[in-house]
Amino acid sequence: MKLYEFGPTRSIRARWMLQELGVEFEAVTVNLQAREHRHQGFLQLNPAAKVPVLVDGDLVLNESVAIVLYLAEKYADRGLVPADLRLRADFYRWMLFAVTELEQPLWRIARHTALYPEKDRIPADVVLAGREFASMAAVLENHMKGRAYVVGDRVTAADFVVAYTLDWADEAQLLGEYPTLRSYVERMYARPRAPGRIGDIFQAIRSGSATAAAGA
Repeated sequence: MKLYEFGPTRSIRARWMLQELGVEFEAVTVNLQAREHRHQGFLQLNPAAKVPVLVDGDLVLNESVAIVLYLAEKYADRGLVPADLRLRADFYRWMLFAVTELEQPLWRIARHTALYPEKDRIPADVVLAGREFASMAAVLENHMKGRAYVVGDRVTAADFVVAYTLDWADEAQLLGEYPTLRSYVERMYARPRAPGRIGDIFQAIRSGSATAAAGA
């Protein structure tokens, strides 16, 4: 199994899942800063030119949440996807909530503060996206009060997706009003097999660490 990744991106979700499962895999760094995601060899794996990409035999799969779900179901005996139908429905609900209601405004903020050329950035959209994130983070904050995990009473793959997304929000300084979510992120990243946090990986990249791009 191979994981094509670049440390501080949504590759973290896929890596986290693999590490929690204890599955052996080969990590292949795709250096976005060097535009390796635009090389023809990588575009054959993912024409969208984005990481992560998982290669498992003849299966080539992109989209971080699709990879997480695939791995959760492939290794269903590990218990990272709920067997109970109602819990599994909740599992899907919160995973999709993370990538639509939380990630979407975070991605807009990233685009208009760092990714787009300055002439294309719209500061007003950063403000709007921040408000949208805040209203949805409040929903999750309320849900997580008194809970250790997003779904049920044990960790699931949904926690890796949600925790990464909230760490992204923390990097954007958007979790100040949500102590329950901040505490949850700290607990999740304290797990023995958790990957590095986004800020730590960026810091390692700036210092030239050889393992930084992999998020190890």
